Amino acid sequence: MSHKEDLALMAHLMRRAGFGATREELERYVAQGYETTVEQLVNPPEERPEDKAGPFAMMIRYHPSSLLPGGVPTLGQANWMYRMVNTHRPLEEKVALFWHHVFATGNSKVDNCDQMLEQLEMFRQHGLGNYRQMLVELAKNPAMIFWLDNNENHREAVNENWGRELLELFSMGVSNYTEVDVREASRAFTGWTITPKIPRLPYGRFPWRFEYKEEDHDDTDKTFLGQTGRFNGEDVIDIIVKEPATARFICRHLYNFFVADEPQVPAWTIEPARDEAALEDMITSFEASGYEMKAVLRTIFNSDFFKNARFSKIKSPAEVVANTLHMVGAFTFPEPGIKDIGLQPGYMGQSILDPPSVEGWHTGSEWINSGSLLARINFVADRVANTNLPGVKSIISHMKADKITTPEQLLEASLEHMGFLDLSKETRQQLLEHARNGGNLNWRDEAAASQRIGEMLALVGATTEYQFG
Repeated sequence: MSHKEDLALMAHLMRRAGFGATREELERYVAQGYETTVEQLVNPPEERPEDKAGPFAMMIRYHPSSLLPGGVPTLGQANWMYRMVNTHRPLEEKVALFWHHVFATGNSKVDNCDQMLEQLEMFRQHGLGNYRQMLVELAKNPAMIFWLDNNENHREAVNENWGRELLELFSMGVSNYTEVDVREASRAFTGWTITPKIPRLPYGRFPWRFEYKEEDHDDTDKTFLGQTGRFNGEDVIDIIVKEPATARFICRHLYNFFVADEPQVPAWTIEPARDEAALEDMITSFEASGYEMKAVLRTIFNSDFFKNARFSKIKSPAEVVANTLHMVGAFTFPEPGIKDIGLQPGYMGQSILDPPSVEGWHTGSEWINSGSLLARINFVADRVANTNLPGVKSIISHMKADKITTPEQLLEASLEHMGFLDLSKETRQQLLEHARNGGNLNWRDEAAASQRIGEMLALVGATTEYQFG
């Protein structure tokens, strides 16, 4: 494999297992090797104090409301977008986004972005760990409890919202359980609630905390998925994770998020998996490891089916924004308009921390419509054409050092720096004709050469191919 092919494969890995990588980062990852990089992603080193407190401390210093945003999610969204762009643990943050897709919880109802950020921290802490433990933590998470009304689930008045979504959207998928199972699961989670909060005025918001009220728990016999006992919530989760349908459901989610676009979740009972053999490999790894997320992710990233799935997945809006900002290095402090960065995915159809329903977002081609596509193109073009941004300056410096002069070289170098894109013959010809109209780059007029490069990067970012990751 040539060095350029190594870089292209590494760019693919970092788009899927993180939020992209600069050329300098790709060179460093290639130097240490693909499998070593995968291992570093799934087992990130302990955060150094400067990693944990440094860049993020700057965010809090200049935008203190991003730490505890209260009811308005805007600065909380900026907080998370900043983490996506600047994290030293990219897979950890990407997995948090994955779980936010699956365990969709919205501030529109929770009305407390502080608790949404707390849920994200739980995803970071447990997202790469054991799936069974993740479900237990999720069931105790105050934002989820309020989102799905388990605080209204009582021994003498059962609320089935959490029990139903636990089975339908968080573990097994439809058609693998009965309405009786929903009722019995809900009974098992009676008493799993949140502590009352001190009123928000005059001192501001106080956090919810998980509370188990034994006196409100239904401790009588329950029959769930064919088993009978005096089940509590953890007993129900233990039964769920052992069901074959659960491993298949979660692994299909993982394939859709990390490998290639699948049909939407409601169609999974009637639409076959895109790659049944790949799905079986993932399921085997998931079950053999005792439902460890690291094990199945390691299997995915080292597989041929993953390596051959380049550009077979449409980027989510969060990925478009985070990938672009990471590439161009657009975060600087102080910056009064930084809160707008968290809103950008929403303009493209994905308001992070505020999904449209418990089902989350529909992915793949449903990310794209005439309005969202224009927002995507404009966002990318505005930034990659800005030759004052440090990442764009770095790209220009690379091209100068590589003695890029001809239109053909300009196009190829731009495609490489934008992610080693594969263009259709028609798109490539159109971009090449545009490049040829400007002639060769003249590095004696570096400002003009830089402007040409920015324009070409913007045109690449406007292609259909750039929308795929």
